[in-house]
Amino acid sequence: MNAPVDLAARRAALIAALAPLLPAHALLHQAEQTTPYECDGLTAYRQRPLAVALPETEAQVAAVLKACHRLGVPVVARGAGTGLSGGAMPHEAGLTLALAKFNRVLSLDPLSRTARVQCGVRNLAISEAAATHGLYYAPDPSSQIACTIGGNIAENSGGVHCLKYGLTLHNVLRLRGFTAEGEPIEFGSEALDAAGLDLLALVVGSEGMLAVITEVTVKLVPQPQLARCIMASFDDVRKAGDAVAAIIAAGIIPAGLEMMDKPMTAAVEDFVHAGYDLDAEAILLCESDGTPEEVAEEVAKMEAVLQASGATRCQVSENEAQRLKFWSGRKNAFPASGRISPDYMCMDSTIPRKHLATILLDIQQMEKKYGLRCANVFHAGDGNLHPLILFDANDPDQLHRCEQFGAEILERSVALGGTVTGEHGVGVEKLNSMCVQFSTEEREQMLALKRAFDPAGTLNPGKQIPSLSRCAEYGRMHVKRGLLAFPELERF
Repeated sequence: MNAPVDLAARRAALIAALAPLLPAHALLHQAEQTTPYECDGLTAYRQRPLAVALPETEAQVAAVLKACHRLGVPVVARGAGTGLSGGAMPHEAGLTLALAKFNRVLSLDPLSRTARVQCGVRNLAISEAAATHGLYYAPDPSSQIACTIGGNIAENSGGVHCLKYGLTLHNVLRLRGFTAEGEPIEFGSEALDAAGLDLLALVVGSEGMLAVITEVTVKLVPQPQLARCIMASFDDVRKAGDAVAAIIAAGIIPAGLEMMDKPMTAAVEDFVHAGYDLDAEAILLCESDGTPEEVAEEVAKMEAVLQASGATRCQVSENEAQRLKFWSGRKNAFPASGRISPDYMCMDSTIPRKHLATILLDIQQMEKKYGLRCANVFHAGDGNLHPLILFDANDPDQLHRCEQFGAEILERSVALGGTVTGEHGVGVEKLNSMCVQFSTEEREQMLALKRAFDPAGTLNPGKQIPSLSRCAEYGRMHVKRGLLAFPELERF
């Protein structure tokens, strides 16, 4: 068992080491200064760090990392704090490395359709900078007005248009940053290939456990000439789920394909007044973009599939303002839910598209089991679920039931052939459920990769990959061929 850490002594040593490296205003350690950093968007779990560093230059980032490595102090990198899985929750004996001041667009090349930006640049700011060239950055998470590209890299974020244009991984060319020891490191290339092993895909989605990223080169795509959105209503969730699968099976890849159930539709309609059908058990938003001719043809095909699948109503946006209005509800699903419940926990798992209706019906039964409401919004086209479990965090029993509810959704997703995460990361929220999806051997491979990049284990420790003892305590270790791994371990 690890010896207890004298936090006061460690804080004093950390402050003494960092004070010469940073301006006084860039090093926070008083309780009232560090409290705003105690959690990310997963507010149910909170922890104040020993201190918060806000470097302004890459030289300062390197110096801070070297000092923390020398002291053995954990480092948790943080962007805008909009993450929903606790990936940026501080370590009680560590430093939070806040990179919000790295907020410059360094260069933009309309010929190569690329932008080189610092990690603290907001997702939407990239598109705003590229707009004068008729370009934009495609991944568009709902928090794009606030979330940073560095955080998008950490979680491999998606968004409503990721079905056609891909996740963050598919829109990034090159990353620059520093190792846990403060040494510079680079992944990917702005050329068509990277020299040596191409580890870019390994780092994107690694939740800050392998390196601290400070600079990103992203791809830009041309703004479409036209975009139109179909809002389709269904009187049965199974019909809506089957319609999603039918659209993809017809060879159509919409720019966006989203699904909301009746409780979510009611919440967002009251919030944005988008004209949603409040009688529908589920609605689909199906978007087409491209040239006017391409859009007209694709919209006609999608309408035919939707009507054949049992849609009770199909409305096509008549202009750009109406299209944006249709999407405003989907984009505001999370804040709208905040108006109808003191708290909510947004889950994030992925299942095969053919099981969308199955999981929705299962969630309805879980609502009765746990005595909590759940509003559902899906990136339906790629099977990425976002059930929002509504609860009151001031009631410990409700929080406990919410955690159990969320775990059952994740584990049911695995049973249906899916995964416990989609675009929000594992963080601390899904650690237990990782024990269900991955075997001991698979998790050990993940830990081996972690050790290759960070031998001392100081970058964002305790996130994403559960320990063997944790899985044993959880009691749901992944078992292959009926063999219980490590039978000598005590099961709690």
